[in-house]
Amino acid sequence: MARGPKKHLKRMFAPSHWMLDKLKGRWAPKPSAGPHKMRECLPLIVMLRERLKYALTYREVKMIVMQRLIQVDGKVRTDMFYPAGFMDVVQIEKTKENFRLLYDTKARFALHKISKEE
Repeated sequence: MARGPKKHLKRMFAPSHWMLDKLKGRWAPKPSAGPHKMRECLPLIVMLRERLKYALTYREVKMIVMQRLIQVDGKVRTDMFYPAGFMDVVQIEKTKENFRLLYDTKARFALHKISKEE
């Protein structure tokens, strides 16, 4: 018998709005405990690797995050499984880009580019 919460997430059971490929592997990144529920969030690793295509591998995402280049709502996040949710602002220091997480018409997360003032 397992004790405590599950630490792994199979790709098949990951939320469909993450839009992960079915055949790219067996496992999906499980978001850390945080301000948003698993079904209502997008982990930073999915955002950087699958959506923005800034990294190709887990290792590259880890290097980006550990260099303290990613801010969520103005606070540096070094956990690549941090659950970013609806209306969160994600800032990327090196590229000077700012994104707001919004839903598109099909209830999937869309990264909407915003200006620094917003």
